[in-house]
Amino acid sequence: MPLYEHVFLARQDVTAQQVETMVETYKGVIEANGGKVEKIEMWGVKSLAYRIKKNRKAHFTLLNVDAPPAALAEMERQMQISEDVLRFMTVRVEELESEPSAMMQKRDRDDRKDRERGRRRDDEGFGGGGGFGGDRDRGDRGDRGDRGDRPERSFGGEA
Repeated sequence: MPLYEHVFLARQDVTAQQVETMVETYKGVIEANGGKVEKIEMWGVKSLAYRIKKNRKAHFTLLNVDAPPAALAEMERQMQISEDVLRFMTVRVEELESEPSAMMQKRDRDDRKDRERGRRRDDEGFGGGGGFGGDRDRGDRGDRGDRGDRPERSFGGEA
């Protein structure tokens, strides 16, 4: 049977649990038509490059599918009917990747960087005062003098 990578975008206002239900529904459609879903990856909510159907963000999901073309056509037909699916794209591939996709690897790298930064801040004292509005000492400004020796200002009218 042909192998496919299928990515779909669900509206941002549906919950992650509803997206999982949608995935299970589409997986059922594939399996009912003689195919199988090899891998499912939930990439989470990501920003879109441009608005799609008034949405700026969407839930991204990848399905690696081993199914006949008729099964895929039925799944895509149901996605077109659904109001919760913004877009989808299916690409035929020679072989399915068993390891995590590039999107999942990127998320792992980002998580590791965040943990390292957080540890470094705690260990080395970053994240405290500096920058705007920090707790730095401005030093002594000296005496400003008596304000009575300044000339009077007039705003309009007679001076």
